[in-house]
Amino acid sequence: MDVVTVKEADEPRPVPAVTPSAQVSVIVIAYNDAALVGEAVRSALAQGDAVAEVIAVDDASTDRTGPVLDDLAREHGRLRVIHRTDNSGGCGTPRNDGLRAATGRFVMFLDSDDILPDGAVDALLGAALRHGTPVTAGLCVRRELPGPREVPWQPDLYREAAVHTPLAAHPELVGDTLCVNKLYDRAFLLDHGILFPDGRFTYEDFVFTSRVLAAAPSLAVVPDQVYIWHVRRSAAKQSISLDRRDVANWEARIEAHRTSVRILADAGHKRLAHAARTKFLDHDLRMYVRELHTRSADYQQEWWRLTRAYLAGFEESELLAATAPARWLARVLLASEAPVDPDRLTQLAARPGRLLPPYVRDDGRPVWSRELPGVELDGLDALPAAELPVTIDAEPVLGTRCVLRLRVHDLYGRVKAAGPTAIEVELRRRADGRPGPVHTATLTPGPSGTVWTAETALDLGALLGRGDKDAATPVPWDLTARVRCADGSVLEGGLRAVGSGLRRHALPSGRHGLLLVQPYATTGGALALRMASGVRAAWHIAARKLGR
Repeated sequence: MDVVTVKEADEPRPVPAVTPSAQVSVIVIAYNDAALVGEAVRSALAQGDAVAEVIAVDDASTDRTGPVLDDLAREHGRLRVIHRTDNSGGCGTPRNDGLRAATGRFVMFLDSDDILPDGAVDALLGAALRHGTPVTAGLCVRRELPGPREVPWQPDLYREAAVHTPLAAHPELVGDTLCVNKLYDRAFLLDHGILFPDGRFTYEDFVFTSRVLAAAPSLAVVPDQVYIWHVRRSAAKQSISLDRRDVANWEARIEAHRTSVRILADAGHKRLAHAARTKFLDHDLRMYVRELHTRSADYQQEWWRLTRAYLAGFEESELLAATAPARWLARVLLASEAPVDPDRLTQLAARPGRLLPPYVRDDGRPVWSRELPGVELDGLDALPAAELPVTIDAEPVLGTRCVLRLRVHDLYGRVKAAGPTAIEVELRRRADGRPGPVHTATLTPGPSGTVWTAETALDLGALLGRGDKDAATPVPWDLTARVRCADGSVLEGGLRAVGSGLRRHALPSGRHGLLLVQPYATTGGALALRMASGVRAAWHIAARKLGR
């Protein structure tokens, strides 16, 4: 490990009054984030008396991050600033610097572009003191900006307060690989030598979290929201974990995951190691397969090679423990030396997954294709109707009359056996989950008995309320479908975007004057809509085109 010099801000600062409740050190790391680091630091200081100190570690920034932090330290006595003289290239080293400098009984980590919501530290500290646990965790929310769309991270783990002990009996905890939504007893970390990987190590939190799980006897959870993770996909420079354009990112993720599994296994936690591999299939693999069709041929070849090599070490029991779509993806990868069926893989990796035709059986078994008859889609015939990866094509036709043409595909005979009769399409505003209208249509069977079709009118004007009138910023809407069947079952799924109507339309509207509508396919191939209203929106879009 390289030896570097760190120094604290030279100027004297006020000494805060330490109260018995001031037990937490919040460690904020920053690199070239002058515009955002102040908000992060202030959110930590705003937590109140429970925070004894905020330690901000500037990882040798070349912008004004350092001066911004020094100015804040002159205003706030509880803020200490450490300036690294060499950039570490990652997040682990500055967090380790902050941990070593901390004096509080407990520590918590915060990234410079995120914030702590009000009451986060009190919620975690209160549970830690009540239960005497070395680790206490709460709900993290991913806030997509400029949305703002908020998506809870691993919400099932944080629905109610609980104490998990021993940790080996709770394999579900390996699903939360974040280090920032947790409060740690500092002595526990130091006594067990738990640090982050140093230097340029992507996904350092995977390794840190596995070290914590391997050593911790118990963990308390609270249902409170304790961390807001800002996701800025339109930023000029993506965060290390979000920048997945280079295959090296996937290689780093595999290595971090491999290291995490090894840590758990070496500590004797075989069940946790098993669960970590299953999580890799259900989460990591599906996420990257969903984006695979957007990458170059060279990327796909190398990604395929790296993934097959890693999956070759998985046990059959680990594949069987994964959800059906995830293990089927893994079986296709293992069966073919070269990338195959990118469209089918992308659609199956989506959430919810959609399995496209052809639907082939070999000796009565549902298999992936005639070319890969050895890839059995095990468990498909026994899946509950609601979990079937049904493909529902949706073709928007927009004009004086706006309609959605729908086509439901059979799935190895399962859909036909259920007897589909009607389909309901629900629209939901992405930013806040606000439900829109539900469109219902009768399904008509095709001559082959393997496809059912329907057409429903779209009331697009109803999607925009009074507050959205003449809004220049498009509002995204997601679409989902429910297929009601004669046997009483309900098939649920996303709509696959098809047809030539996936482009921007300007439509007259009696309610809004003018509607701008853009049907489009998401990364996973699902149909979504962007909606804007009014003349200002048209001028806004025209100006952007002229600017390009």
